[in-house]
Amino acid sequence: MARIKPQTLLLQSKKKKGPTRISVTTIILCNLIIVLIVLSLVATYRHWSQRSRYQARTEFSNFEDTDSFVDVKKYDLPGYAIFNTSKGYITVELYKDGSPEIVDKFLDLCQKGHFKGMLFHRVIKNYVIQGGDSQGLGAAEDWTSKGKHQSRLAISPKHEAFMLGTSKTKEDGKRFDLFITTAPIPDLNDKLVVFGRVIKGEDVVQEIEEVDTDEHYRPKSPVGIISVALRHET
Repeated sequence: MARIKPQTLLLQSKKKKGPTRISVTTIILCNLIIVLIVLSLVATYRHWSQRSRYQARTEFSNFEDTDSFVDVKKYDLPGYAIFNTSKGYITVELYKDGSPEIVDKFLDLCQKGHFKGMLFHRVIKNYVIQGGDSQGLGAAEDWTSKGKHQSRLAISPKHEAFMLGTSKTKEDGKRFDLFITTAPIPDLNDKLVVFGRVIKGEDVVQEIEEVDTDEHYRPKSPVGIISVALRHET
């Protein structure tokens, strides 16, 4: 066996310990893999970012729609009306859920000043005071004759004393009569729509009820509504 010279062994040792060369092809493949990973991460980020923005817009849109519905139908509308009359203040709670269409019409007319200066042109003691359309619900004599038989008729809970209502008679949209009952009214479901109740000022209603009237139940001295204020809370 031939002996290897020391210089040859040294060269062989350096070659084994030196760094391995990386081919150009390997470098290109690694760079391509890194680029693909980066592009994949960017695409994923954009996808989830756009999805999050879409969901946020959808939720906000749904919130707006729901909030708008609630505002219009229930919560944002005033729930109370304060009548400033020539005898004092009468506070009424409005039945927004029970009679929404009537309440909407009433609120619209209030904002237009429809009830300012409206007189209570019919006052029937122990029965009702009325303002607005003088022809509403027929002749006053019919009311009083019905009142004599109220002990024999079923009384609707909606038609107790101090209820605010209007007649069911179809109007031209410009007129709107008001009735405040001063006693339970029997069997008027076919004529009267109740859309509120007096919660403060019952004594004022009774004071109006006590005014002097002629034979047609018309007050001898003018008594009426000066203005109406709408409130969300009392």
